[in-house]
Amino acid sequence: MRTQKSLTLLALLAMGTSGAVFSDERSYPLDRWASRAKTGVTPVANPTYQQECGSCHFPYQPGLLPAYAWEQIMGALSNHYGDNAELSPADTQGIRNYLLNNAAGRTHSSTSKRFTHTGRTNGLPRISTTPYFIKKHDEIPARMVSSNKQVRSFSHCNACHTRAAEGSFREDEVVIPGVGRWED
Repeated sequence: MRTQKSLTLLALLAMGTSGAVFSDERSYPLDRWASRAKTGVTPVANPTYQQECGSCHFPYQPGLLPAYAWEQIMGALSNHYGDNAELSPADTQGIRNYLLNNAAGRTHSSTSKRFTHTGRTNGLPRISTTPYFIKKHDEIPARMVSSNKQVRSFSHCNACHTRAAEGSFREDEVVIPGVGRWED
């Protein structure tokens, strides 16, 4: 009985102090990983990706597609959804590494894990054709998106998701321009 109480006390102390003991920037990597938000996706943290890709479209978080999809996209920059998005070899390699290392299934995010399978597409993979994306957006009428001049496409995440840049795509944070808050 005494051993069980001691083990319980030790377990409670370990759980209660794990964040405090390793709370600075030199903290144990596993502790930092475990303390990160587990919902949403990790925000973009690569300045080159943010600048190069974000200059033409919303810089999608790497956790929104699996590594094999990012590899396809980065391998076809000369025909990037109809545009030439070629970069210097150094920038291409740096962005590729960033995307692959932080892709869906490679981060500590339950949302990212749901994006590990892409849907069937003709051509390059699209976030908006993944089964998880389709499931989450299936009740939204086309008039609110494609017929809405302020949104135009499901690919404009930040048009409705007010905290998309932060990696949060929660339904209670959705405001559709010209329509208002989205209520399921």
